[in-house]
Amino acid sequence: MAIEVFNRYENKYLLDETVYRRVTQEILLHMERDSYNRNGQFYSIINLYYDTQNHSLIRNSLQKPVYKEKLRLRAYHPVKPEDMVFLEVKKKYHGLVNKRRTKIRMKDAQQFVQTGEIPSDTTGMNLQVLHELSYLVQRRSFIPSAVISYDRMAYFEQNNPDLRISFDTNLRGRRTNLSLTSSQQTGELLLDPGLYLMEIKTRKAAPLWLAHLLNGEQLRKTSFSKYGSFYQKSFA
Repeated sequence: MAIEVFNRYENKYLLDETVYRRVTQEILLHMERDSYNRNGQFYSIINLYYDTQNHSLIRNSLQKPVYKEKLRLRAYHPVKPEDMVFLEVKKKYHGLVNKRRTKIRMKDAQQFVQTGEIPSDTTGMNLQVLHELSYLVQRRSFIPSAVISYDRMAYFEQNNPDLRISFDTNLRGRRTNLSLTSSQQTGELLLDPGLYLMEIKTRKAAPLWLAHLLNGEQLRKTSFSKYGSFYQKSFA
């Protein structure tokens, strides 16, 4: 069963192609590729972000407050109305990221975000998270705001389930065709070709080998929000 509640710190780094190849070679000595990457290929992620009419969620987030939140639908390929997608709320408080999500049918998702009404068929859904999300969407009026898509390579460590490292490339954003039913390979590029966004996600301190790797490559944390970056380029 997919994990539906996350509590962790997320540190981000920007890498060029040369550094990416060196870093991933070292990571493979300690970690394994995600099951979706076992063939050595990237897999796709498509996110539909919701916001208020005046984009209050992302405008608040860009001010770097102590607390912020985002609401999105996530799929791993273009979907049909009957397909399951993930409805997620991502909160950040004093640097700690809390993500709660549940599966929901694509055909039910839009109405749910508008009304908060629990679908009649909740098979496969996390009811606790669904009720929490229902409370959230009933407090505000959310509308589709942007589609952000990218290709991902991810790694995990068998003996340390708290640690996950991912690399995202081909980041794109669009303000039209706000749907998860079309191809993710459309939209405005958010990173230059050949750049990768590395995210280290963990609830604990980085293992020694990873700390040595970051130091040896002289990698420094950066602040990069996919939705925030697109908003600043295309909305503001």
